[in-house]
Order: sequence, then structure tokens, then C-alpha cells
Amino acid sequence: MSTRLTAERVRGDVDVLSRAGLELEEFLAEATESVGRAVPWVAACLGTHDPGTHMLTSARKFGHLKQVNSHDHEFGLVEYGAVEPTAFMELAVSPVPAAGVHLVHDGEVARSARMDTFMRPFFGFGDEARLVFREHGRAWGAMALFRGPDDVPFAGDEVEFLASLSTSFARGVRVGMLSRLADARPPADPSGPAVIIVGPDDQVLQMTAGAEQWVARLASPEHGAERFSAVSGLIGAARRYARGELASPPRARLRTADGMWLVVHASSLTGLGNRVGEVVVTIEEARPPEIVALVVAAFDLTPRERDVTQLVLQGVDTKEIAATLHLSAYTVQDHLKSVFEKAGVRSRRELIARIYFDQYVPRMNSELGPSGWFAS
Repeated sequence: MSTRLTAERVRGDVDVLSRAGLELEEFLAEATESVGRAVPWVAACLGTHDPGTHMLTSARKFGHLKQVNSHDHEFGLVEYGAVEPTAFMELAVSPVPAAGVHLVHDGEVARSARMDTFMRPFFGFGDEARLVFREHGRAWGAMALFRGPDDVPFAGDEVEFLASLSTSFARGVRVGMLSRLADARPPADPSGPAVIIVGPDDQVLQMTAGAEQWVARLASPEHGAERFSAVSGLIGAARRYARGELASPPRARLRTADGMWLVVHASSLTGLGNRVGEVVVTIEEARPPEIVALVVAAFDLTPRERDVTQLVLQGVDTKEIAATLHLSAYTVQDHLKSVFEKAGVRSRRELIARIYFDQYVPRMNSELGPSGWFAS
């Protein structure tokens, strides 16, 4: 690693960036460049994750990875389809939020299936260091840094330094997500069911017209086709769930390039003959309970502040909130004041509008459908 002075400066720079209220893309680009001054890399990949499920929701690539075919579909299947100590899902709950493949496997990088079957054959990388962006127990994203086959592997002090950046990166991603709440301008919704059928060989067998439209909207000029790797990750995780390696079926809340929130589920199908091993992916527009939890988490509220906010969203007045939570009315007001400050609002009305803005406001004049959600 570079000098201790450089490391301290980089740590301070990333912390300042995380508190600057930057757009997500700007924060990740500037913070990744800063990290390179202390921990040199030839390529980097940063992803945002659903803090409730640890599934990938978007990705950005830097350095060598921007110049090559990134094999996003294969990556999602490899990353989420197997158990590995340096996989993002494992690091999300690990005591230490960073790891180096060379270090974890005592110099035998080939013992990592991800490196041996994917990173080395496709890109020729010699080592990888990873960091999960974690704050108050929630993982908001992750970073993977790479070095070439002739480069010095990532050292222990470099991995330790990366771990020290975890909270700052998590804060920057969380704030960056909130800065985009007012950007939603969703066009008309795709019509019909949104279903993808994936075969045992992990290739798409069938896709409804609605699913084709949603997948197209998950891509963006900045990300290319990389958002589909999030769907591929769910396919890999569905296979792990079918093997009994995960406790619940995989799902993730994804945001389209034009600002619409979606919920994507994946599960293995049971069938006869050549239908065995297929996975079905369903995509639907997120409903209020799905997104409220995500947005409220992004405000970084304490557990009691979340309780108060949930009741405010239900229209409960201060006296009733106090009785329900066994608090004094003054304490409830103190919690509300803190919530308003974190959300950048001045009243209950503004808080409700802020939380529901990107789903409700564009559709205020729409009729409600049978599901209780806005009809197209």
C-alpha cells in the first residue's frame, strides 16, 4: 500500500465525498479514483445491493473492465450460484467487510472457483480484493478491485484499509440513492405478465413481451446491459435455494433507468423430463410496502424513528403514536424532529410526499387496480 499519509488522506477524501450529497454515479466514480491512490488497481467493479436481500441491483465498471466484454450474465450466475468465502453475500454478513482472494486462499488463487473459472479465463486477473459497503448492519453495495497476473497481490494492510472505508461508501451510496428520488418520470407500464423462463443451461428459453420491456428499461446509457447481471444473480441464487443453501427464495428491488422501482423474484420449477432444472423469473412494479422499507432505510433512521415513521405513514396522530409505542408525546415529537432533519423535510405532509414521491406523484390521477396498486 502507499504511504500511511496517503492512506489517511484517501480515507478523509472518501468520508468527505460520502457526506457531500453527490449523485450516486458521481460519488462512486470519485471515491473509486481516490481509493486507487492508496490501493492501486487495474480494474474495478462497483455494485449497489438491495440492503434487505444482499442481491445485486446495479453495477459500474472502471479501468480495464470498461474496455472488454464484461460477461455480465455469466458473472451473475457465478457470483450468486455458489458458496464462496469472498462472495458478496458471504462478506455482507462477515465480521470483516473486506477480503483478498490471494490472502484468503493462502496464495492459491485457483482455489477460488470465481477466479479460476471466470476472472482468470475471461480477463486474466491475478488477484481480487473486495469490500462490502456496510452501515448499521445493512449492506448497500460492494467493490471489487483487480490486479494483473504479474502484479503484487493485495496485501493484508491494503485489505484492512479497504475495510476502514466500508461505512463511508455505504453512506455515499445511501445518500446517492436518496438524491435521485425526484428523478422518476416513468412512461406507460409494459402490459401483460412479465415472466422469464431460464433453462438448465442458464440460457433464456422464453420471455414475455412485458418482461422484454422491463429488462430493456433496466439498462441505461451509463451501464449498458449490466443491469441484467442483477437478474442473472437471482437465477444463480434460485438454484442455491433449490439445493437448500439459502433460507428464502431470492428477490431484489431494482430501479429502472427511468426511475421506476421493480421487484424481481426467481424460483426453480419442478417438472418432468427435459423441464427439470428450469428457473422462472417474475418482474413486477414495486408496491408501497416494498419501497417504503427501502427508502426509510436509506434515511438511516434509528429503530424507534422507523417505528414512528411507519405510524406517520399510516396517518396516526402524535397522541396515538405515543400510546402505541408507550412513549410520551414530547418524545414522539423529538423523534419526528430527527426524522424530518434526516429526510430533509419540515412536516408530516412533506415526509409522506418525500417517501412516496417517485411512485405516487407521477400516477396521482390513475385508477387503482384489483391489487390495490395504480392501474396502467
